[in-house]
Amino acid sequence: MRISVRISAALATVAILALSFGIRALAQSTASPTAGNGTYIASDPLSGVRYNNRYDVSLGMAYRHIKAGPNVLQGANLGGLDLSASYWLSRHWAVEGTGRYYLGSSGVGQPNTKNIVGPFVSEQVFVAGPEWLGPHNKHGALIAHAMFGGAHFASHLDSLTPQEAAFYNDQTAPAAIIGGHMDLNRSARWVFRITPDAVVTRYGINYGSKITQTDVNFAISVGVEYKFKAKR
Repeated sequence: MRISVRISAALATVAILALSFGIRALAQSTASPTAGNGTYIASDPLSGVRYNNRYDVSLGMAYRHIKAGPNVLQGANLGGLDLSASYWLSRHWAVEGTGRYYLGSSGVGQPNTKNIVGPFVSEQVFVAGPEWLGPHNKHGALIAHAMFGGAHFASHLDSLTPQEAAFYNDQTAPAAIIGGHMDLNRSARWVFRITPDAVVTRYGINYGSKITQTDVNFAISVGVEYKFKAKR
């Protein structure tokens, strides 16, 4: 036990020293390049941030919570991709469109007479709408959007029916995404982006007591954005 603790402590010390040396080397190479005479020259990778680009595009790893049916108590945690693009009309206003694909396993409704366990469900969301640039500086920005369009839900149940799992029918239905971006600029063109959203869908069932239900669930994506050079 003492030997393992000593080894762990030694490894932790080495890791901390390596991280410290790496940070110092990175700081010297990026923030303080040297001139030919050995003097340091301060550089700012964010000096070119202007918020005057005409187009931008972002791609991120996406997560979304979803209810696969109107009475399914156990929600599904889906993963996928979020591809978005914006066309800026002015400094503060743009038109944004996004396409998102999610896939994951879900619980089923009761009674589960077929003993269905962890079936997969998928969703494709395509929406567009206005985007507003809020507080911003060279370090980052807060951006809000409200987009509307459709979502396609599909259950992957092999030979079973959605009714047997108490799922929504496979269908395309109205959808909306309301939320925004939290951007952290890494250079004049590249941005680290976090996108938390509320996703609103209105799916229905055509079996039993036919109903249509509005669901509001959380989604988030993390990725990168690229701003093209074309200026307004």
